[in-house]
Amino acid sequence: MANFQYIALDPKGEQTTGVVQANSDAEAVTALRGQGLYPTQVVEEGKGTLAGKAGKKGKKKTKARAKGKGKIGGKVKPKVLMIFTRQLATLIDSGLPLLRGLNVLGKQEPNPVLQATITNIADSVQGGATFSESLGQHPKMFNKLYVNMVKAGELGGVLEIVLTRLAEYQEKAHKLKGKIVSAMVYPLIVMFIAVAIMSFLMLFIVPKFRDMFNDMGNAQLPLISRVVFGFSDWMLARAFILPNSVWLLFLAVGSYMAFGAWTRTKKGRNIVDSMKLKLPVFGDIQRKSAIARFTRTLGTLVTSGVPILQALNITRDTAGNVIVAKAIDEVHDAVKEGESIVSPMTGSGIFPNLVVSMVDVGEETGQLPEMLLKIADVYDDEVDSSVTALTSILEPIMIVILALVVGAIVFALFLPLIKVIQEMQGG
Repeated sequence: MANFQYIALDPKGEQTTGVVQANSDAEAVTALRGQGLYPTQVVEEGKGTLAGKAGKKGKKKTKARAKGKGKIGGKVKPKVLMIFTRQLATLIDSGLPLLRGLNVLGKQEPNPVLQATITNIADSVQGGATFSESLGQHPKMFNKLYVNMVKAGELGGVLEIVLTRLAEYQEKAHKLKGKIVSAMVYPLIVMFIAVAIMSFLMLFIVPKFRDMFNDMGNAQLPLISRVVFGFSDWMLARAFILPNSVWLLFLAVGSYMAFGAWTRTKKGRNIVDSMKLKLPVFGDIQRKSAIARFTRTLGTLVTSGVPILQALNITRDTAGNVIVAKAIDEVHDAVKEGESIVSPMTGSGIFPNLVVSMVDVGEETGQLPEMLLKIADVYDDEVDSSVTALTSILEPIMIVILALVVGAIVFALFLPLIKVIQEMQGG
């Protein structure tokens, strides 16, 4: 038997921690329920740590935060919402009533915004509203996907199962987004470092060498040295003249804000989202991640009992790309007319033949939701592989570019020096 650490709630709703011996997670949960406890987390010793495990100091901090006023219905981080969903599913599955579970989570929630929202939802449920209706009052925190899945779980009497699926969906979506962001951020960080190094050399190192070679005259300097010294003079003239720097800063900020405003227009969003899908390397990752998001969202909704037309509407609103959203809208219109979803998917040009074929098989066998989730798993793995490959390719390329830039500057500085030494030796 192994030792399992746990965080559980006693009949009074207070959090307690401890260790229980069992052969498996399920047996540990059963033993805790037999003791009148409602486990929220169970982890085998040596195979993980308990999230949210707090001592007296942690509890004091939590209470201090709870006293602060939170903005009801504001935005919270996806990870915070994911933990809340998982904990609520665990409590309901343990036999705790929904209202009691909300009250318990509201008391122990450290995030003031989510805590205030949970308390408001609990009051709404206690007043006679359904859980989904109460969630719908806070659209900034709980989107249509969340609310409709909860509504389907309420109608089918399987709320705990739907909440578990929601938590799993949020975990996978968060993981996928993290991979894509890491792939995009890496080259930007390397380029920023390269620009910073080049600026330092041009503003502080190159001028000292230029002063050393002033007596030689520009005519005696190699071409690469004259280019580097000229670029250094250009940077110095603009770096230490405040009006020019301010205007450049205003120009950069203004351009960024104008571009942001343009991308929020219908035409600008169409152009930008279309370009995202057509980029040489990143476009393929964007397309695969969009397909994974579409199939996982649609599969999760349909599996949870949401009608297909309503599920397609929700999926369209959460697509994250206008071009993909248009393709989903065409699928919705075709299904509304009684047609198959395969034809509009084929004509959209967004979905590869593999996806279309798997969806076709799912429709014919009556296992469309399961097939959609399989497609999502496949494309999640492909995105993971693509991001890993991209990072492994970009790393040496960016290092080589950085080495070439720095090497060219160093070569431009030392080439005249070598020439002077050779002339002195010849003399």
